[in-house]
Amino acid sequence: MSDRFALTGARIFDGDDWHDSHALVVRDGLVEAILPTGAIGSDIRTVDTGGGMLAPGFVDIQVNGGGGVMLNDHPDVASIETICRAHAPFGTTALLATLITDTPAITAAAIAAGETAALQKLPGFLGLHLEGPHLSIARKGAHDPALIRPMTDQDQAMLIAARQKLPVLLTTIAPESVDPARVTALAKAGIIVSLGHSDTGYATAKAFAEAGAGVVTHLFNAMSQIGNREPGLVGAAIDIGTLSAGLIADGIHVHPASIRIALDAKQGPGRIVLVSDAMATIGTDMTSFTLNGRTIYRRDGSLRLADGTLAGADLDMISAVRFMHNVVGIDLSEALRMASLYPAQAIGQSHRLGRFANGTAADIVALSDDLGIGSVWIGGAKMFEAVAPH
Repeated sequence: MSDRFALTGARIFDGDDWHDSHALVVRDGLVEAILPTGAIGSDIRTVDTGGGMLAPGFVDIQVNGGGGVMLNDHPDVASIETICRAHAPFGTTALLATLITDTPAITAAAIAAGETAALQKLPGFLGLHLEGPHLSIARKGAHDPALIRPMTDQDQAMLIAARQKLPVLLTTIAPESVDPARVTALAKAGIIVSLGHSDTGYATAKAFAEAGAGVVTHLFNAMSQIGNREPGLVGAAIDIGTLSAGLIADGIHVHPASIRIALDAKQGPGRIVLVSDAMATIGTDMTSFTLNGRTIYRRDGSLRLADGTLAGADLDMISAVRFMHNVVGIDLSEALRMASLYPAQAIGQSHRLGRFANGTAADIVALSDDLGIGSVWIGGAKMFEAVAPH
């Protein structure tokens, strides 16, 4: 017997357009249709959402931790499940569990955990993002410089083998540590290659985009900046249409004016997409944690090493959406796309994520008019429901 129901009472944003006085029909974990409320058959169970909005669940392609755990510290399936559960109340219904630069052994363990999570169809788990270790020490950020190294034949073979068992595999690399031919080989194997933590110039970034790189990791941060004679990686990310670029929209990593300039200048079809770059703190009240044996402190909305270096973000996706809409000033529809449709497109998953159409995943976030989270569904199963005040 199939599970079929219709969500009613809310405005529906399908990823492109808004629908009033309509219902979102879900069948066996997939979207079946968006129908006028009066067209719902008597055989379909209705669920009144009580107003507000329904939007596609958020897709976060850079999530280092949550619920008190970091993937680096505990590269196992239990940690991936904890991270996914921690982000669901903030609207994230699909995420790439992200491993920050670490040892080969930790990397192998994280890949094995990801493969198992994929086999188990863990709710919310979309795949892995391996951020390093093939980066530039000059733009290391919070990555341990002792663990940064060039990519070898063995590393390349490991990544290609991992992709065969993962729904999505994204890796952040710097041109300083990886040859263009390797990028081409990775891209041909279905791996999403992102440029980041790099001091590279525009011409080299363009060559790597032509070799197969399709994303830039956390735009403006840990990369060469725009100059009058050298546009740097920031300029390349904005000017090269084939590149999408992640953005940490917390008001700390990037100034709102810089965000507006980048949005106005971005060449397509690649888009700027929201990422949380979240750490273990999400969903907790913890004030510090460790990464590669170093303490990271949670203060004033940011996460920093003892020397003040930013280390990831104390950010969730609905907060990023609110920031983009309320502070940066973009239209709500576009802010929602930056958190759902555009990241899905950047990793080749927009056929099933980031929008509502017949056959897409019933990954749904119910929002109040002031952008509070009401309920969250993953594959048609309710994963979170806000507790109404008494």
